Amino acid sequence: MGMSFQPEGDEGGTMLSEINVTPLVDVMLVLLIIFMVTAPLMQQGMTVDLPKTQSQSMPGDDATLVVTLDASMKLFILKTEVSPEELQTKLSAIAANNPNKEVFLKADETVPYGKVVAVMGIIQAAGLTRLGVVTQPGKETL
Repeated sequence: MGMSFQPEGDEGGTMLSEINVTPLVDVMLVLLIIFMVTAPLMQQGMTVDLPKTQSQSMPGDDATLVVTLDASMKLFILKTEVSPEELQTKLSAIAANNPNKEVFLKADETVPYGKVVAVMGIIQAAGLTRLGVVTQPGKETL
């Protein structure tokens, strides 16, 4: 009758095993820190000073089409620079595949209103009628 390391009533000789999650937690924390540091670096692109208004936030849809008009009057679809003619051609092709596609227009606040309206006209002429204007939260200056 020596010492037995098995609990009483356990005659099968099975061993209790638990997964040690500490290394998993360590790895996940390191990955979290890496992604937190690198995420802002991945957001490089055009610098656009958006007008500030009190409005609701834009729905977070990955399939959102964003047209940008920067301070130097350059047009971009997502992050690809296009001319006004190319803008209408490319948007017409998109509208042919999906006429209900939402388009969001980001225009620098220094761009004259007439230019913004002209781009809105190009977007609507391409057949995309669901158009939103992106602004930043802030004080209204009227």
